[in-house]
Amino acid sequence: MSATPLTNLNVWNFVTTSVKKLSPRKRVRRWVTMETTSGILLMVAAAIALIWANSPWREGYAALAETTVGPESLHLNLTLATWAADGLLAIFFFVVGVELKQELVAGSLRKPREAAVPVFAAIGGMLFPALLFTLIILVSGDSTALGGWAIPTATDIAFALAVLAIFGRGLPRALRTFLLTMAVVDDLLAIIIIALFYTESIDLLSLLFSLIAIVLFAVVVRSRKPRWWLLLPLALVAWAFMHDSGVHATIAGVVLGFTVPAKLVHGEKDTRTHAFDDAVRPTSSGIALPIFAFFAAGVSLGGDGETASEVIVQPVVAAIIVGLVVGKIIGVLGTTALITKVTKFRLADSIGLRDLLPIGFLTGIGFTVSLLIAELSFPDSEHTTGAKLAILIGTGLAAIFAAISLRWDSRLARRRDMNDDGIPDRNKALIEDED
Repeated sequence: MSATPLTNLNVWNFVTTSVKKLSPRKRVRRWVTMETTSGILLMVAAAIALIWANSPWREGYAALAETTVGPESLHLNLTLATWAADGLLAIFFFVVGVELKQELVAGSLRKPREAAVPVFAAIGGMLFPALLFTLIILVSGDSTALGGWAIPTATDIAFALAVLAIFGRGLPRALRTFLLTMAVVDDLLAIIIIALFYTESIDLLSLLFSLIAIVLFAVVVRSRKPRWWLLLPLALVAWAFMHDSGVHATIAGVVLGFTVPAKLVHGEKDTRTHAFDDAVRPTSSGIALPIFAFFAAGVSLGGDGETASEVIVQPVVAAIIVGLVVGKIIGVLGTTALITKVTKFRLADSIGLRDLLPIGFLTGIGFTVSLLIAELSFPDSEHTTGAKLAILIGTGLAAIFAAISLRWDSRLARRRDMNDDGIPDRNKALIEDED
């Protein structure tokens, strides 16, 4: 029998037929978890907030953000903005915890030798923005803004992957893996920073109760048939006590994610980290992150007596923008060049040093975690508006430069041995047109 040629029409018919077989609910879940979709949802939510917060109806936005809900007896009478930052964002950090567990046990961080270059690149990509931020603030003399040193260290992986998916077509798929590995390390370091530097006091009894709930969650999640009606209440109890303890509540999400088994258990065909990621990611990408972006990105210029020109000249604005756009590039490219020159570590097959220029810009897309750290760094402070505005500007510039450099890189001819390890590249897979 002769094989039928796989034309573009054949592929399109296969894809459309496959999608038609999905139920409407599954179609929505698939659409929400696409990398391009999650990035667009974040941008739309931030744009709506920014427009509303600077419109004649800005008081309505402020009133909505400050609306208090929740039981006061449990110390959970929080504003909607706080619920978004401490509550909904814990869902996102749960997914981060699950992803970290998978990568550490069976993924890109399992073999230290293979993970070495992106791990060092991620560390450099966090260290240099913090150093540049600190230097600019010290030179300006505004020492009150030093508490925001961690703001430009973060990377918004959802946003970054969306830009890579749209503009990185034709580049090696290994670049996506490199970016994901960096993002995993970046997330882990950001979690450590939040836990160590943004916890003022700890209620040990509440922390103990939270840890007990987490242990019970771990027992249930490893059982033969974990039930959601057991897992969800335990997760809520762990979150509530973590919030009451003084440790930022999103840490509970990360720790809970770490308890999910990353190896096959009870004869299952797929790991539970994959199953839980698939189950929770649509809520994280489609609900939690856009709502957080909506409440966090609503920077009101001129609403508190400050004009846009007065805000933009604050030292903290320049420090964050330079940290995100310049610091990330220096950190990622400089650290990678150094590591590959003075050690035996090399970039992954088919990746060259030039490919890390757009990757460096992509890591400068701070957004979600940067906005969270800004709120933790400057609660009710004169620097809050400037910091958030700088994050939006820095993220926008980094995304634009990333898109331009990705298209430039994709047009250049590629050598047979891009990573200079003396062996011709074998991994020729490219970033596909579809997510």
